[in-house]
Amino acid sequence: MVETTIVYEGGLHTVATHGPSGCTITTDAPKDNQGKGEAFSPTDLVGAALGACTLTIMGIVAERRGINMKGATLKVVKEMAAAPERRIAALRMELTMPPGIPEDARAVLLAAAEKCPVKKSLSADIAMPLHINW
Repeated sequence: MVETTIVYEGGLHTVATHGPSGCTITTDAPKDNQGKGEAFSPTDLVGAALGACTLTIMGIVAERRGINMKGATLKVVKEMAAAPERRIAALRMELTMPPGIPEDARAVLLAAAEKCPVKKSLSADIAMPLHINW
């Protein structure tokens, strides 16, 4: 179990503190929802969590197989829906892998990406396509 404490600082800003490490993340409401966009919005963090989780799970599998994924880059584009209520509609991912990933490892790495716990925890109503540039 991991505890995170979030403090509302006013002005639509929060500070979240990760209990085990003391690491902090600040948030602000986005410009299109009354904020200044000065930090990640809470929904931006959902996209960041999905991307970090995807790379982490792929990295675990890659390291077990002796595959070097260092330098892999994943871009997440978040799309919001306004109706029937404000929510994340899509988290579109584009992953660029470093050169040298063996052909026979690609399907295994893709299967690992699909097992990301964040992805498995999000609503099936959110489109989460993954495009990989090998």
